[in-house]
Amino acid sequence: MKFTKMQGAGNDFIIIDNRDWAFSVSALSDLAKTLCPRRIAVGADGLMAVVPPQHGGDFGMVFINADGSIGEMCGNGARCICRYGYEKGLAGASMVVETTAGKVAGQRLSEAEYRIRLNDVTKLELHMPLLAEGNLWDTAYVELGQPGLPHLVVEYPGLRETAPEALKSLGAALRSHPSLPKGANVNFYEIKEDGSIFERTFERGVEDFTYACGTGTGSVVAVLTELGLVSGTHTAVSMAGGTLVVDVIKEGRRIKDLYLSGPAVMVYEGEREE
Repeated sequence: MKFTKMQGAGNDFIIIDNRDWAFSVSALSDLAKTLCPRRIAVGADGLMAVVPPQHGGDFGMVFINADGSIGEMCGNGARCICRYGYEKGLAGASMVVETTAGKVAGQRLSEAEYRIRLNDVTKLELHMPLLAEGNLWDTAYVELGQPGLPHLVVEYPGLRETAPEALKSLGAALRSHPSLPKGANVNFYEIKEDGSIFERTFERGVEDFTYACGTGTGSVVAVLTELGLVSGTHTAVSMAGGTLVVDVIKEGRRIKDLYLSGPAVMVYEGEREE
């Protein structure tokens, strides 16, 4: 079975073309749990399978987290699979990818830079106080797409200087907070005096901090735009794996479009013996 290893801002993925294999979702889940563990297998944050389109898109994408659970969508993954689709001749420089959370439009900006329109902001609550580890955290809650991909956005001063290990228990507590039936990805952020933004994301399905999270970055910028803290135009966000850029397009008081731009890197191609 041939596979491609890709990464976007350090968020890494294994991609397979499932149009011929036709693995079931259950089989893909087992495959993710086999291939994604680091040090003992290929290693990745998740597995993506290309599937035939069902609703007029160029191709479909099934995303499986490293723990075998199904992900509604993945922003960095979608950018990577857009490049995969272009390089493999599945689509042109502009494309539509069908995801579990809805259609995602992608565009090739350069050889290694891709832009996608993230799924619609279907829910946004700017203030959701949550009690975790003895403190009340003023979080914001965002869902993208339908079914909604859940995200918490949490301000954390001194984030860049704080080691991920020191935040892991808080991230885990918020990720599985009883007030959130589906759990949530937890996006910590800080805005420096010079206006730069730094982010760390504790991801569902990985159950740890990842180098980047595209939908998380989109959610952070959506919240900061609604709070009036950023313009929403070409807003750059740095994280451990690099920098992503988000553009928020509003129609009246509603967020109409949310665009995510950044790297999509082909790391290597390999083949797994059956």
